[in-house]
Formats: sequence, structure tokens, C-alpha cells
Amino acid sequence: MTAGAIWAIGEVVDGRATRLSTEVATVARSLAAASGRQAVAVVVGADPGRAAADLAAFVPRVVAIAAPLATERPTAAVAAPRIAALARSEDPDYLVIGATPDGRDLAGLLAALLDLGVLANAIDVAWDPAVGPTVESSILGGRVLTTSAFTAGRGIILVGPNVIAAVAAGSSGSVDEPVVDVGTEAPAVRIVEWVAAEAVAAAIEEARIVVAGGRGVGGPEGFRVVEELAEVLGGAVGATRAAVDAGWIPYAQQIGQTGRTVRPALYVALGISGAIQHKVGMRSSGTIVAVNRDPDAPLAEYADLFVVGDLFAVGPALAAEIRSRRA
Repeated sequence: MTAGAIWAIGEVVDGRATRLSTEVATVARSLAAASGRQAVAVVVGADPGRAAADLAAFVPRVVAIAAPLATERPTAAVAAPRIAALARSEDPDYLVIGATPDGRDLAGLLAALLDLGVLANAIDVAWDPAVGPTVESSILGGRVLTTSAFTAGRGIILVGPNVIAAVAAGSSGSVDEPVVDVGTEAPAVRIVEWVAAEAVAAAIEEARIVVAGGRGVGGPEGFRVVEELAEVLGGAVGATRAAVDAGWIPYAQQIGQTGRTVRPALYVALGISGAIQHKVGMRSSGTIVAVNRDPDAPLAEYADLFVVGDLFAVGPALAAEIRSRRA
């Protein structure tokens, strides 16, 4: 491998690279192309071959590291020493990691093992020839957006889901499977219990259409309008933090700084004011349509179509019109 490379650290679930891993690989390839560096994906797993093949579609080179695992997912305690050992010999400048719970754990351990700084909560990443990667992050609960860079010319970037669309490269990359000498293993992490969260009807991160409701729906009953329109459009139901905190809808459907980040082709917002905390979770949507009685709602500034009206009149009318055109 080439010194100064940009590494994308993949995450394995059920033997395959996650969608966020392909997005992270796309970020690494984009930065590498802008800087004249090499993009490399690194994946650790009990049998990392399938995940490595997944990532080979996105970067010119993938390193697959086999590691004995106690569970079906590699924990940071297993992955970090192996990635760090490889990094000490190959000397990459930047590591890009998905901001999942496992990814955050991994970034923390790698930061300590490799003496690297971390830029977290990235909602946009670009290359500046003068300073290297520039990372736009949302902080203080989404109230402030910052742009930061590394002072030492090296570091770890944590990228959230749906920050960039995963785009495959023109050709498939090669896969290496080196034997990595870890030396001293990290202390073992014992998982005592797995608790599966209750699944929602449709995963909002994967949906091409999302219909979301906010404080303006008024309560759980108001979400029937949101759900009806989502059903007609064949989309998923989302919500703001205010609606979730009020107990109107499960947290799994929360969009925004403290919830999910979505990137649908169509985003319909009913009764959502559009505060910055919510904006950071849906601003990459293809087309944004909003319905709100307040013409001065912040969402009006970045919606492609803003309807000033009562969502309880506009929502059902829109659903009825769509049904009639399909009849």
C-alpha cells in the first residue's frame, strides 16, 4: 500500500458490508481523487471475503483481515488492534469510519492506539489543497454548523449515514488478505445480552420516499394523516424530535441531529417548522415538499415546494388525488 493513503474502514453485518460502509468507501475514493492519493478499504471479520468483495466495487484496493470473533459482528476490541497494526506498517494519513455505535467505539480505540485526532458528526466532507480534508459538523444539538480540519495532517473522520450517496467505481478493485501480527490483544469484551429494537414498518434510512410529521400534527391521532399519505406514496413515516419526545411516534422514526439521517428522492414534511436540528437529518433529500400554516417557518427557506395551509386539509386531499390518478 502507498503511504499517505486514505482508508475507509468497513463494518460487517451478517457477513456483508453495510450500506454505510459503501458510503464511507465512496467518501474515501472522492477524497483520494481530489488529493491524488490512494483509496483503500479495510474490513475485519470472521470471514471477511463477502464484505471485501462488496467494497471492491467502490475502491481500487481492499484489505480483508480475518479475526476470530465471539459474535457475528466484530467488536472494536477485536478490530482496532488489527487495523492499528496494519496502519503502523502502511502509514495512512486519514481513516474514514461510519458513525455507528461500533464505529464510534472503533474510532476511540484507534485514536488512542495511533495517536490521531478525530473529527466527528460529519455531515459533509471535502478536500482543501491547503489543509486536507475539511469536515462540516453539526454540534450543540444541531444549533451550530462548524467546518474543521486536522492541524497535524492526519486523523480520523466519523461520517454519518446518508451524508453522501454510495457510488460504485467504474471497475472492481483487488482484494488482499494479509496475516496481521497484532502483538498484544485488547481486553476481551463480553456481550451478555442482545436486545433487538422493535422494527418499524419501513426503514426510513432506506426509503426513497419519506413523509414526516412534526409538532403541527397535534398528537398521535394526527399521524394518521402522515401514515395515510406515506402509504399512498409507497414511502416510510418519519417524525421530528418534538413528536417523538411527546410520545406520539417511536424513536426509530425520528429524523434529525439526534435521530436518523435520510436521503430520499422525495421528502414530504407535514407540520414541521424546519429547525436546524431537523434540517441536518434530511437536507440531502432530492425534492422537499412542505405543508405548514406558518409562511415564515424556517423550512420555507430550503423546501422546493412550500404549501401554506392546514396539513389536515392538504394531506388527505393530496392522498385522494394520488389515488384517483392511479384508479
